[in-house]
Amino acid sequence: MPRLLRPLLLALLLIAPGAFAEALYQVELIVFRQAQQTLDASQPAPEDWAANAAAIPAQNERSPALTDTAGKLESAQGYQVLLHKAWQQGVGTSPAPVRFSAGKQRDGHFPVEGVLDLSQERQLELALTTWINQFNGDGFLAASERLQVKRRLVPGQLTYLDHPTLGALIRVTPL
Repeated sequence: MPRLLRPLLLALLLIAPGAFAEALYQVELIVFRQAQQTLDASQPAPEDWAANAAAIPAQNERSPALTDTAGKLESAQGYQVLLHKAWQQGVGTSPAPVRFSAGKQRDGHFPVEGVLDLSQERQLELALTTWINQFNGDGFLAASERLQVKRRLVPGQLTYLDHPTLGALIRVTPL
């Protein structure tokens, strides 16, 4: 009996790491606001807005595929696109948040900054926090709007994330 168990145990050890490996996804995110609508916010984004989130490596950045969708938002729907980015990201069972930003950094912040965390056990889970920052005349952070969402995603499906004055579209596609 032990002779039969050894090869079986060895086969299980060789197969098991593949079951826990990260899956590779293409992530595309569009953050927008209703034109001319801002929410009066008094609490600025925290100084450590990115916390332990890693930057998206330059080699993982991709060309956005939803350019037509972003264009339709701005032209016909009266929205203002604030950020449109695409990148490749590994997704596993443990959290691995990434940070993103758009615009020129001032006072340690960007006009648009955020953290996106994807994880997958049985389903693809999203945690997104985005700040839209306003700066005063001296270049210091004066106020921020925050879009914070936790949601399950269907891989490959375009998903709308709602907020009173902001919105986001995200598509996470397996590679």
